[in-house]
Amino acid sequence: QSIAQELVGLFCMVLLTLIALVANTVVMVVILKTTLFRKFIFVCHLCIVDLLSAIFLMPLGIISSSSCFNRVIYSIAECQALIFLNICFISASILTISIISVERYYYIVHPMRYEVKMTIRLAVAGVIFIWVKSVLITVLALVGWPQDNGATSASRCTVYWSPGAHKEVFVIIFSIVCFVLPTIIIFAVYCSVYRVARMASLQHAPAPAQVVAPRHQSDSITSQVTVITTRNLPLPRLIPEHFLGSNKAILTLVLIVGQFLCCWLPFFAFHLHSSVATDTVGGGHGEMVVTWIAYSSFAINPFFYGLLNRQVREELARLQRSCLNRSLNQEICLSISEASVQENFLQFLQRATCMLETHASCISPRNRNRLDHKKVGFPIPGQIPEESS
Repeated sequence: QSIAQELVGLFCMVLLTLIALVANTVVMVVILKTTLFRKFIFVCHLCIVDLLSAIFLMPLGIISSSSCFNRVIYSIAECQALIFLNICFISASILTISIISVERYYYIVHPMRYEVKMTIRLAVAGVIFIWVKSVLITVLALVGWPQDNGATSASRCTVYWSPGAHKEVFVIIFSIVCFVLPTIIIFAVYCSVYRVARMASLQHAPAPAQVVAPRHQSDSITSQVTVITTRNLPLPRLIPEHFLGSNKAILTLVLIVGQFLCCWLPFFAFHLHSSVATDTVGGGHGEMVVTWIAYSSFAINPFFYGLLNRQVREELARLQRSCLNRSLNQEICLSISEASVQENFLQFLQRATCMLETHASCISPRNRNRLDHKKVGFPIPGQIPEESS
């Protein structure tokens, strides 16, 4: 039974590593080839960090977790290098996810400010900030290590078995900076984004009283045709779309935040408890489980932050057709039901704006002129008005 469990665990670890390698490589290549690279630069950086983790961390994690490699011995310098890569890549990945959430917030709530201030220089500054902060946190983990030329087994070269003299202080700071604060930011940002998405979806369905009941009755043929036309508007199609879009926004919020918590909460809770509790005995199997639950984030991130985006999927389809020498004129047409399930918040709000514009086109010319005269449009609720200057 132990051999079967060992083989199943080894298979799962290898499978996660292969998925992380392939998925991050595909999304990164697609983003680098697209013309909208500026809007996906942090997603591309996340794929690079996760790809480096799949190349270095996950194979070394297999060696540390599997009993097949019990005889592998690391020197102190090699173990320090492994701990350095582990903490640095984990910090960089989580901080990048936090910046992506803030970027989405500004893209939706402050669209004009985002278009003006979101430059390549600012994106590069954000990437530099991520790596500087990650390196500083990692250096703190290596303070107090023994300087002799000792050795340790691969299974004990982990954060839990770290011989650092200030391990407790490091784990507390590491948990606060790389988990508690990013979790608060992600919760606050996506709740604000959901509030804007929900307010936009509430404006999708036009008021039935304004559409069905004409203001004045007239016997002219033109007025009768107008009444019949307005009564035959496809209201039953707009109302289900309104509810479907709202539920889809809730589902997207739950999936993104839930995936982050499911992957990283066990990891940080385990290390925080083991560093504070004095009666903790052995990391062993428990540390292996929480570590690989955290490592699964490297394989899941490209799907949630890359392939969930319609533009990335369409660019990937174009690359597939070009590789297969197919006609580039055949475009993929996603149905409304498919888009409402797979789109993220950005596409949801874009679709909401398009529906509002479609509803505005149904207004009579006299009312449209009156609205234009008063400068009344259909902005997305919750957006902050920007100055034209």
